[in-house]
Amino acid sequence: MQFYHMYKLNFPLYQIPLKNKENKTLVFDSIRKKWLKLVPEEWVRLNCIEFLINEKKISRSLISVEKEFKLNNLKKRFDIVVFNKKGEIYLLVECKAPNVKISQSVFNQITKYNLVLKSKFLMISNGINHYFFSMNFESQKIEFLKELPYYDL
Repeated sequence: MQFYHMYKLNFPLYQIPLKNKENKTLVFDSIRKKWLKLVPEEWVRLNCIEFLINEKKISRSLISVEKEFKLNNLKKRFDIVVFNKKGEIYLLVECKAPNVKISQSVFNQITKYNLVLKSKFLMISNGINHYFFSMNFESQKIEFLKELPYYDL
C-alpha cells in the first residue's frame, strides 16, 4: 500500500491509501470501506471527508457518502452527508474535481438537493476553493460563512 497526493489541494495533507491493480490506481474510501478508481472528484471527496474527521472532529459513523435520493421523482446522489445524533442531516457537501469552476449552477445544484435533504449547513468544494453556508429555513435565506463551524451535537 502506498500513500500519494494526486493533486495539491487546499486541505491539509492526509494519508489516503492507494494501490495499483491491473494498471489502475485505486484509492481507499474509509467510510464506504472499499477501493475505488482514483479520479479527480473522488480525490476531492476523500480529502473533504478527512477534513471533516480530522479538522472538524466529526465521527466517521455520522458520515454517509454517495447515497441515492429522489428529487422530483428523479434519482440523484449526494456526495457527503453528515448526520447529527438524532439522525437528521446536519451538513450536505457537494464535491467537484479541481478543474471544475464553482459556478452558480453548482450553488443551484446543492440548494435544489437541500430542498429534499434539509441540511442546516452546506459546503461546496473543488479541493481548491471551499464555500460554507448555513440555511435559515424560516426566512428561506442562505448565510455565507467564512468557515464551517465545528460540529454541534
